[in-house]
Amino acid sequence: MPGEARSPYQTALGDDLAGLHPRLRAYFAAIPAGCVGAGEGTFSTVGTPRRWLWPPLWLLGRLGVLFPVWERDVPFTVLNTPTLDAAGHGGVAAVRTFRFRAGERRMVDAITAGPSGLVDRLGTLGLLETRLNARIVDGTLRLDSARVLLRLAGLRLVLPAFLAPTVSLTERFDDDTDSQHVRVIVSAPWLGRLYEYAGWFHYSVQERERQT
Repeated sequence: MPGEARSPYQTALGDDLAGLHPRLRAYFAAIPAGCVGAGEGTFSTVGTPRRWLWPPLWLLGRLGVLFPVWERDVPFTVLNTPTLDAAGHGGVAAVRTFRFRAGERRMVDAITAGPSGLVDRLGTLGLLETRLNARIVDGTLRLDSARVLLRLAGLRLVLPAFLAPTVSLTERFDDDTDSQHVRVIVSAPWLGRLYEYAGWFHYSVQERERQT
């Protein structure tokens, strides 16, 4: 329909989106106006056991990006809200609430589609930005970071490859358990795996009023 908002994934993947599992196609399609996407599940692992990384993760935690933890079986919820920029391009703002043993923490990000692929702005201030390449493999979605940028004082500073962390996401649907599964791994040159979270959830699109 002319003028209908498209999700960033529809914009970035185009006809390739049809290769996703049907339940994932619904998840990555545009959320209708007046609605939100709500999910609830459990992460089998969150964080990193490498405690020497926890001080910088503490700062990222204050920004709503990553957290200084290493926990298993963490309940969580996700709330996806559709957005629209001045040019009419659709986006998704996500809030993931982790119920850690010490209390709740929220990870926030906003994803849009740019000329060269998906753009994910991380944290409450959006100071970190990743450019993501999307591809579909056997019905699953794979996202891999192409660039990482730091947004300061109106500037976008591209981190050099030898410093920039890499982000890899796999999203799949399991028919046997009727649940969606996600796995995210953050790695860095010379250091290997820095952070991860992986788990399952159930998801549905709901009227916004049900979330108030």
